[in-house]
Amino acid sequence: MSILTFTFQILTICGCWPSNSWTSPYKRIMYNVYTVCIVLLMNTFMLSQVLDIILNVDNTDDFADNFYVTLAMIVSCFKMFSLLRNRSNIAMLIDILMKKPCKPIEQDEIEIRQKFDRLIQTNTFCYAAMVEITCAFAIATSVFKDYRKSRLPFRAWLPFNYSSPMLFRIVYVHQSISITAGSMLHIACDSLICGLLMHVCSQIEIFECHLRKVVNNSHFLEESVMQHICVSKFAFLVNKKFRSIITVQFVVSTLVVCFNLHQLTQMSVNAKYVQIMLYMCCMLTQIFFYCWYGNEVKLKSQQLIRNVFEMDWLALDHNMQKSLLIIMMRGMVPIEFTSAYVISMNLESFVGLLKTSYSAYNILQQMN
Repeated sequence: MSILTFTFQILTICGCWPSNSWTSPYKRIMYNVYTVCIVLLMNTFMLSQVLDIILNVDNTDDFADNFYVTLAMIVSCFKMFSLLRNRSNIAMLIDILMKKPCKPIEQDEIEIRQKFDRLIQTNTFCYAAMVEITCAFAIATSVFKDYRKSRLPFRAWLPFNYSSPMLFRIVYVHQSISITAGSMLHIACDSLICGLLMHVCSQIEIFECHLRKVVNNSHFLEESVMQHICVSKFAFLVNKKFRSIITVQFVVSTLVVCFNLHQLTQMSVNAKYVQIMLYMCCMLTQIFFYCWYGNEVKLKSQQLIRNVFEMDWLALDHNMQKSLLIIMMRGMVPIEFTSAYVISMNLESFVGLLKTSYSAYNILQQMN
C-alpha cells in the first residue's frame, strides 16, 4: 500500500525526491543535475529580490511591489533546503507507516487508511489548484500588462543591463519558472507535513479499532500497546523534523497577512488587487491546514482515554486491565504539535495569528 503518492509526485517534480523506480545511476545523476538547476533558479531569483530591497527600494510603493513575493521565495528556498536535508528522515517516517505495528492488517483497518489517503489526495489537489491558479494569474497578468512594455513581472536587482530583447526574454522566463517552482515547493512541503499529521490521526483510529477487538481477541492488546507507543514516537519525530518549517511559516504568515491588509486598503480594485487577494487566500489556507490537522491530532488523542474507558474492560483479566491503564496514563498527555516549542498548532493559534496580524495592521494605519 502506497503512502502520499500524489505528494511524492509533486516532490519529484520539484527536484526533492527521486523516484524509487529509477534504478539506473544515469537517471539518478540527471535528476541530481535537475535538482541543482531548480535550486539555482530559485535562489538567484530570491537573491535578486532581496538585493532590490536593499539597493533600489526607496519608497513604500516599491517596497510593497517586492516584499510579499520576496517573503514567499525566501520560505520556498528554506523549505527546499529542509526537504533535501531531511530526505532520509522522510524515508524513515514513511517506512514506519509501512511496517508493523503501524501497518494495517485487517480489512477494516485498511479501509481506515484508504479513507485518509483519499482525503489527503483531495486536499492536496485542491490546495495545488488554488496555489497554481494564483501563480498563473500573476504571470498571465504580467504577460498582458508588463511584457509588451519590456517590464519584468517582479522587481529585481540584476548585475547586468537586460534592455536587449534577448536578455529581457531570458530574465522574464527565469522569473516565471522560478515563481512557479517556488509555488510547487510550497504545495509539496505543506501537503507532506499535513499528510503526515493526517496519518497520525489514521493511526489513532486504527488503534481504537484494535482496542474494540481486545475483548474477543486478547492478542490484540499487546499489538495495541506497541502501536500506541509507535504512534507517539512517530508524532514526536514528525514534530521534531519539521518544527523549523512550521515556525518560519507561522512568522511569515503573520507578516504577510498584516502587510497585505495594509496594502489592500491603499489601492483601488484592479488586477494587482485581485492578485494580492488570491495570494492572501493561499497564505491563510496554508496556515489553516497546519492548524486544523494539528488540532485534529490533539482532539483524537484526547478522545482516546474516553474510548478506552467505554470498553467492556470489566470482562478482561487483571493483567489486561493493567495494560489498558498504562495506555490511559500515557494518553493523559495528548499528542500536540508545536512551532518554536511554545506555539501549539491548533485553531486557537490560527485565531491568534489573525488577531496579531490585525493588531499590527492597526498600528500601521495609525502610523500613516
